[in-house]
Amino acid sequence: MIKILADRLEQLDKNGADQFLQRALHGIEKEGLRVDASGSIAATPHPARLGSSLTNRYITTDFSEPLLEFVTPVFTDSAAALHFLQAIHRYVYTHLDDELIWAASMPCRIDDAEQIPIAEFGTSNIGRMKHIYRVGLAQRYGKMMQSIAGIHYNFSLPDEFWTAYRGLPEKPDSMASFRSAAYFTMIRNFRRHSWLLLYLFGASPALSRSFLGDNAKKLEPLHGETLHLPWATSLRMSDLGYSNAAQSSINVCFNELRTYTETLVEAINTSHPEYEKIGTIVDGEYRQLSTTVLQIENEYYSDIRPKRVPRSGESALQALKRCGVEYVEIRNTDVNPLLAYGIELEQAHFLDTFLIACLLMGDDFVTPEECRVIEDNQKKITKRGREPGLKVTCRGREIGLRKAGGDLLSQVELVAQMLDRVHDTDSYRKSVLLQREKLEDQGLTPSAQILQSLKSSQLDHTEWVLEISKQHKHTIEKTPQDPVIFTQLAEEAHASIARQAEIEAADTEDFAAFLSTYRTRDS
Repeated sequence: MIKILADRLEQLDKNGADQFLQRALHGIEKEGLRVDASGSIAATPHPARLGSSLTNRYITTDFSEPLLEFVTPVFTDSAAALHFLQAIHRYVYTHLDDELIWAASMPCRIDDAEQIPIAEFGTSNIGRMKHIYRVGLAQRYGKMMQSIAGIHYNFSLPDEFWTAYRGLPEKPDSMASFRSAAYFTMIRNFRRHSWLLLYLFGASPALSRSFLGDNAKKLEPLHGETLHLPWATSLRMSDLGYSNAAQSSINVCFNELRTYTETLVEAINTSHPEYEKIGTIVDGEYRQLSTTVLQIENEYYSDIRPKRVPRSGESALQALKRCGVEYVEIRNTDVNPLLAYGIELEQAHFLDTFLIACLLMGDDFVTPEECRVIEDNQKKITKRGREPGLKVTCRGREIGLRKAGGDLLSQVELVAQMLDRVHDTDSYRKSVLLQREKLEDQGLTPSAQILQSLKSSQLDHTEWVLEISKQHKHTIEKTPQDPVIFTQLAEEAHASIARQAEIEAADTEDFAAFLSTYRTRDS
């Protein structure tokens, strides 16, 4: 594998395609619960001063009314994306009064899931659909699971790169087909090796007992109301976090765009017995959008997704089928409570390097057996990732995690050297060296540091994250405001309210007819 990657890097250098990597695009989406000063989930609606959660491009909500989601524009410089994310935090804190942005992926103590209010998006058909979709999520998986927060890292390469890369050698497919196939190569290799990211950046080794309720015995008590696993890295990404028995039967194929979209279309159009029991409309109220395995394509959870920005009225799958993959969305990143913004620049540099390595290290399809191996590796790392002597399965062989991770980082480091040369910096190789240190000393991983801090503080998980959240608020509020971005965010908040009003005023179709039309788009 390392020879394949080295040969491709040499070819990129020879034809100058490596220079186009300077224009790689980055965007960040970060979720965070609003909580009150005591660390309880906020009972207040989405702040009106932040604009419309339906139409604001930068500040919206995810599953619940208090689950904020911050969305940056796309930048060629990942530092610029992080700066915009920081500015959103600074702006939002000017409108939160005494509330806080929860600093961790796993939620605060929630004694009753009914305390979690489902997000509202107004009276328009699209707003009602977004709300009912979330009602369906609550019915299917429970509100508690939907209160988890994460970070999505969006990444793409420019058209100029794909034009040059296609010439190594020239492929007979259309550019859109070639680009999609190449992104799926990146996706396949990401899935093979994403266990390493969970080890390096997993930041949810503990949680509040209230999250598991009757299933608390699946974890070990730390102290008080805190549960953990001693070697865990990311309980958020384990089967205790985002889990779904019905989705496990979908068998989504990530080998090609066609098989990927066909599998999801089938899931959107196949009724599931358990969801039939829930019903769609009961006593005149919607309980879900449909009884199918997936209500919409976004319900399928994976650690990486191929994406294309849809046109108005177009579904995500329609957009992919129309013109192929535009970017990838990395979804396995925990919110790191040790960082004021949940993610830092060195991590972004490493993700860029890792993704490009995944593009270049080989084109093999994933077999059904390898799919099982990928799932098994992920389960191991999320719950036992720092366990001494732990082995992962790579290319059909069990290998010690440190050796397997080191071999993988050797490939990533070759890409880092190229990116440093292209960007005239040493930041990318430094980001790889920092990860090597975590392989040599698991105590340097975020998960180990979080557990150590929890143990030494003797605070419950909720109390500990609350104190951290207060510290981060203080740090964020001391940060100077960026007047240009602040103006941009204020104008967007105002404009988003007007856009929502226009959408609601323009609605003339009955909701049932609207929903029927929407659902038949992907049939």
